[in-house]
Amino acid sequence: MTNVSKQPENNQLPELPACPVGKSDCAALTQIKDLRKSLDELSQLVRTDPLTGIANYRYFVMSLEQEIERTQRTAQPTSLIMLDIDFFKKVNDEWGHEIGNQALVHVSRQILDTVRKLDITCRYGGEEFAIILPNTELSASIPVANRIRQQIADSPLKIGAKQLRLTASLGIDTFLPGQSCTPDELVQRADHYLYQAKQQGRNQVCHASLQPIDMVSREEREVLFNLFGSGDRKKDLK
Repeated sequence: MTNVSKQPENNQLPELPACPVGKSDCAALTQIKDLRKSLDELSQLVRTDPLTGIANYRYFVMSLEQEIERTQRTAQPTSLIMLDIDFFKKVNDEWGHEIGNQALVHVSRQILDTVRKLDITCRYGGEEFAIILPNTELSASIPVANRIRQQIADSPLKIGAKQLRLTASLGIDTFLPGQSCTPDELVQRADHYLYQAKQQGRNQVCHASLQPIDMVSREEREVLFNLFGSGDRKKDLK
């Protein structure tokens, strides 16, 4: 269930050289392969949350920096969803910390089942998760957040014959090309809407205001009216 397959750029190891003496069972190359395997396993541990198996806070910081840089370079927006499990302290108090841990794993699975493979799901800390949506504007990220919220609400954690129903509150903000914003500031902006969702009753999604988009410019409307409109209708453009 790990979601850390999306790696930072330029981290590919070079191809192994051929054995200098032409042996198929070269001891030196075997040792190098074993060292590479150990290095890969250590790298996986460094960027993975041991409980949930998804990316950890360290990987989140690195990935968000990378995606913000990508937005600046490609002019494609990056959206960030911050998610917090509702009343999680009550879960721990009433069910115990072991069930609380199961709830964290359960929620992480619901998120992974909902988002795209290119999205980056991380455990931000405690019962809070962060989901980075590369190349995604705010209007497209809102349905994603609502699907995650609904998936969690509709998928209770089964504990023997009982069910533990969970909900989550989510906040969204988007980093746009041309903005001056650090990763920490983007997190703070998304967190602001997360807390707004909490204050408004939980189990909901709050987000930055959607900017109205005029799909047809004034100049384009003038051309259309010149081609198809009457002289009287052109007055409406003034």
